[in-house]
Amino acid sequence: MLVQRQKLSNVKGVPLHSSMCAIFDKVEKFQAKADDVLIATYPKAGTTWMIEIMDSMRQGGITKDIKTIPSHERAPFLEFNGLDLLEAMPSPRLVKTHLPFQLVPQSFWDKGCKVIYVARNAKDVLVSFYFFYKMNARLPDTGTWNDFIESFLSGNVVWGSWFDHVTGWWDIREKHPILYVFYEDILQDPWDPTREVERLARFLGHTLDIDTIQEIVKYTSFDMMKDNPMTNASIMPTSILDVSISPFMRKGQCSSSLLSPVSFSGGLTARPPLPNGFTLHLKILWLNT
Repeated sequence: MLVQRQKLSNVKGVPLHSSMCAIFDKVEKFQAKADDVLIATYPKAGTTWMIEIMDSMRQGGITKDIKTIPSHERAPFLEFNGLDLLEAMPSPRLVKTHLPFQLVPQSFWDKGCKVIYVARNAKDVLVSFYFFYKMNARLPDTGTWNDFIESFLSGNVVWGSWFDHVTGWWDIREKHPILYVFYEDILQDPWDPTREVERLARFLGHTLDIDTIQEIVKYTSFDMMKDNPMTNASIMPTSILDVSISPFMRKGQCSSSLLSPVSFSGGLTARPPLPNGFTLHLKILWLNT
């Protein structure tokens, strides 16, 4: 069955596709539980990667469920089609969202749920998002590459402005139990490949032995996930996600060669400056790669 590309609608100033807008009143009323863990990202910023790391830690290693159940069933997508899955899922639950912080259901804050937010540099997000738009039949048509750059810079893409998204979550990170993680840090450091997994485990209060951590690092490497049907979307109907147009997981690298620093840095510098701590960590990675 051919899936018709959806148009963008608006929820409180944030562009979402029409099917999400239609159920957003239910999303707002979603009742989180205190032991829920929310994985929040802008699209194409390492969401699936973080789901696999988090679920592996939660289950104490690479279990049969992780090897046989697709990631979108183990961490339902809150604002898309995850409400029924979440209601039926036993605690503790992993919840996926691309929502900016101001659209997250209030119950997550009221219950004090822990949140992992993953930020990725804008240039790589832009390129990956462009290909994701092209292979995802539920999203609007991209137009030309230059058209999509303009849409991205103006925030006229599904889930809205990357700039507002990453800085909004950054600004509230000390007001709630939020661990703000950088995609570039998840890329395995050859000198300390377990560092980020250990950091996540400490945040969640998990104690894992070094052999389990190393197993998780190996299993959740980008190359492993790219070939894993539970993470690479190859089992999804091609009428929804057509991996013949573009792989769901493309390169997992920093930074994309499709976009020069000159062509994008003007868009970044035209925006309000990022917060000081944010800029300190990201200026070299995000503007000079």
